[in-house]
Amino acid sequence: MHTTYRERQARTVTLQGLAVNLALTALKFLAGFWGRSAAMVADAVHSLSDTATDIVVLVSLRFSSKPADTDHAYGHGRFETLATAIIALALAAVGVKILVGGVNTIAAVAQGHKLPAPTAIALAAAVLSIVVKEWLYRYTVRAAEKIDSQTLLANAWHHRSDALSSIGTLAGISGAYFLGAKWTVLDPLAAVIVSFFIFEASWQILKKVWQELSDGSLGSGAEKEIYALCTQIPHVVEPHEIKTRRIGPNAAVELHIYVADDTPFVRVHDITDQVEKRLRKRFGTGTFISVHPEPLSSRR
Repeated sequence: MHTTYRERQARTVTLQGLAVNLALTALKFLAGFWGRSAAMVADAVHSLSDTATDIVVLVSLRFSSKPADTDHAYGHGRFETLATAIIALALAAVGVKILVGGVNTIAAVAQGHKLPAPTAIALAAAVLSIVVKEWLYRYTVRAAEKIDSQTLLANAWHHRSDALSSIGTLAGISGAYFLGAKWTVLDPLAAVIVSFFIFEASWQILKKVWQELSDGSLGSGAEKEIYALCTQIPHVVEPHEIKTRRIGPNAAVELHIYVADDTPFVRVHDITDQVEKRLRKRFGTGTFISVHPEPLSSRR
């Protein structure tokens, strides 16, 4: 996929998410104050953290989309990996904040503290937040899968964490609004449960980041696919020593192939060129490929 197109798509989706987050944050703060809901004010603070991760994505796009230069022969794709790690850690921090806040509130209720009864304004804002943030999550995930961006995918999960925290907020507000003040403890209880879902999402993202930073392979499935693609090309014999990894948004593939001993040099060049074209068609135009041809007589 062309880098300019990829950057443009990611930037557009992120700017749209930033605009939605800013509007939703303002709405939650107003609903929290007017609706007498401390939970909604806390939820607004969470939404505000989403705007920070949107900014991280935008900054990373500025650097990761730069072409390769003398100091970065493989481009600047790892800036996107760094941004993904930052967002995943921010997601974990949000989970900690929700968990600690929920536990402290439950402890306060157990000691006799009464939570304020919210109004219908806070209830409506919580419902709206869940709907908008879940839509924004799905919209961003589709874009992330389309352009193969781990950073966008991580940011999408940050959107969903906001939707999940709003579910906890909705539970507490609904309990107090419909069942009475003694049921307001449902809010912090639901928040504690939601925090563990957020931790799981953060962990899954961080595992992918670690896989890339430790130069983990694309997996045995990808390597088998590379072998199959190469053997479909005439005069390519037994692709071997296949090595793969990911560099930011791009894949990197290194392999050796055997060709007949009497193959002219120009023909060998054409064969390796076909291998590169076939692999770039499968793994993307930005794929880094190194093909090492060997004489068939050297095969053991």
